[in-house]
Amino acid sequence: MREHRVCPWYLAYTFDNPLRNLVHQPEKLLLPYVKAGMRVLDIGCGMGYFSIGMAKLVGDSGHVTSVDLQQKMLEVLMKRAKRNGVANRISPILCKENSLEVNEKVDFVIAFWMVHEVPDQNALFIQLSSILNPGSKMLIAEPKMHVTEQGFKASIETAKKHGFSLVETPKVFLSQSAVLMLNK
Repeated sequence: MREHRVCPWYLAYTFDNPLRNLVHQPEKLLLPYVKAGMRVLDIGCGMGYFSIGMAKLVGDSGHVTSVDLQQKMLEVLMKRAKRNGVANRISPILCKENSLEVNEKVDFVIAFWMVHEVPDQNALFIQLSSILNPGSKMLIAEPKMHVTEQGFKASIETAKKHGFSLVETPKVFLSQSAVLMLNK
C-alpha cells in the first residue's frame, strides 16, 4: 500500500464513530461468517471497528489478527479493544507496503473499504490465498463514493485469478460488496 493512497489516521474518526453502528453493525454484518473459535483477519483494520466486533464473535477460543499500515491506527485499536474487554483476543500487526506480515492460517478475512488503496492487488490476493484455509471466506466491501462498479468488478476478477470464487453479494450500506471463497 502506498502512503498517499491510504486514509490518514486522523480522518478515520469521521467514519469510525458510534453513529456508524446505525448503518454498519459489525456483529450483525459478520455473524453469518464469523463463529466462536475461528481465527480471523482484518486487513486495513484502521481503528478497529470490525476487529472489535469480530473479537466478540470469536470468543475466548478464537483470535483476531488486525493489520494496518499505520502504527497510530493500531494504537487506537488496542485502546478501544481494552475498553471493550477484548484486547486479549486481538493481535495488532504493522504491515509493510507490499506485505501483510501474516503467516498464520485464518478462517475468514474482512477487507472493508481498503482494497482500492492497494496498488498491487495481484500481490494482495496471492498473499491472502496463501494464508486462508481452503474453503474459507472473505468479505470485501468498497465505498461506492470512491470505487466505480467497473473498478470493483476488476478487483473481484483479480481475486478469481488467485483461487477465489464469488459466493454472494450482500447488501452493505454505501458499499459494493462481495463474499469470496478460497477454492484451493
